[in-house]
Amino acid sequence: MPHDSDALRSDILILGGGSAGCILANRLSADPSVKVTLLEAGGWAKDPDIAKPDMWPFIQGREFDWDFETTPQAGTAGRVHRWARGRVLGGSSNLHAMFHVRGHRADFARWAELSGDARWSYDGLLPHFKATETWNIPEDALHSSDGPMPIMLPDETQSHPLVKDYIKGWVALGMPRLRDHCGEELIGTAPNALMIRDGKRVTTADAWLTPDVLARPNLTIVEQAPVRRLILDGTRAVAAEVHHGTELLRYEADEIILSLGAIGSPTTLMRSGIGDPERLAEAGVDCLIARREIGKNLHDHLLAAGNIYRAARDIIPSKLQISESLSYQAENPTQTEGRPDIVVGCVVAPSASEMFDNAPEPGHGFTLLFGVTNPTSRGELTITGPELSDPVTIDPNYLATERDRHLFRVALDRARKIGQSAELAPWIAEEVQPTPGDLTDEAAMDAFIAMAAITHHHPVATCRMGADGAAIVDSNLKMRGLDNLWIVDASIIPEITAGPIHAAVMAIAESFASARLG
Repeated sequence: MPHDSDALRSDILILGGGSAGCILANRLSADPSVKVTLLEAGGWAKDPDIAKPDMWPFIQGREFDWDFETTPQAGTAGRVHRWARGRVLGGSSNLHAMFHVRGHRADFARWAELSGDARWSYDGLLPHFKATETWNIPEDALHSSDGPMPIMLPDETQSHPLVKDYIKGWVALGMPRLRDHCGEELIGTAPNALMIRDGKRVTTADAWLTPDVLARPNLTIVEQAPVRRLILDGTRAVAAEVHHGTELLRYEADEIILSLGAIGSPTTLMRSGIGDPERLAEAGVDCLIARREIGKNLHDHLLAAGNIYRAARDIIPSKLQISESLSYQAENPTQTEGRPDIVVGCVVAPSASEMFDNAPEPGHGFTLLFGVTNPTSRGELTITGPELSDPVTIDPNYLATERDRHLFRVALDRARKIGQSAELAPWIAEEVQPTPGDLTDEAAMDAFIAMAAITHHHPVATCRMGADGAAIVDSNLKMRGLDNLWIVDASIIPEITAGPIHAAVMAIAESFASARLG
């Protein structure tokens, strides 16, 4: 290989500069005796729209987005869904809606059960959640004020008037009014806590790759360096083969950490000859290590866009990022504690799936999104060839279980219930969709939901953590079958959290780094 020299050798090689990778680069290079190299397929964010919170729905598909696509989904009327994933330092924290929701205690009880390790329980992770966060509210047992990532809980002056009435409507219907969604309980309604500071989005690259960190002599960050594959020597991953311009470079390390995300980590392993032998053979890749579950167990949150209203008054622009409040709820509307089953969100703009063309113009309507918090449908992804340029086949198998379809119907009913509340009545001229003819029976409801469903951009579990031998990583996030490879990203999440996954991904990286540094 060209350029095979000490300059391309590290103690620790981190593949992927997304949310987990940026945290790992910061934390692991804090030990000056350890040489750390971070490889990122993209580079530093340059698009000024990334920093503008209200632009998040409109920046997908740009040059810093991998812009994957799913296979046609039977559960969503045969539609293909675009999956935005960040190809930039900070990864998808450059693209997401900036929500900060940890998840429910029961989510992490399942992680602890499946991994056999209490470190992944809520109490085990709480110090690591707090270590990543700085809240703009008083510090307490659950909220920290000295972490790298600013978490802004909007106050009354910042929340949209429509959202204030939306929250009041849920309270009138008996739903708890929570201060935020990172407390002991998740069932209830609150303004969305957001990764925003001084009116601008904060990415993990902004928060963790600060000038003093970048100045460390033992940290090297290599941009425009997509990973083709790992090079194996028996049970060791000795190097990563990396595209750099027209060259293929070999980066060697004693320890390698995959942080390429729920799509990038499993597909890199597959291109390296690690995976389901039949799938690899179909892609023209020799199987070196058989691990049949790599790429399987794939699941994701869906939201339906949705329940759309034409406004009876002008909808002023959001001061935040359009989607300002979530209401987490149980299937039983009187249940106010425990793990939620569904979520309804208020978007102070008309938001519709690509299947609908009747949404009002901006400023003249709004949408109630709705979805299922802990879906049971499972899919898989796989490579189609040995090169990075070969497409990835992504089949999330959306809405494949009756439980998911049932809870989506519940969520649709709940969205329309708040839409018909007295508190929102002054805002509504008419319900644009669904129309009465859309909801004649359960089959009709399912058909409407299939047309309205969109991804919430939370893919997980393709390299799941578990105590069982089939799981890809153990509770220390070490990959079974290789002596010096760890996976630290959303792919190791065994079951999705009730809320957006980004807070959990940051805590996963912080937990791993903390354990590594002792």
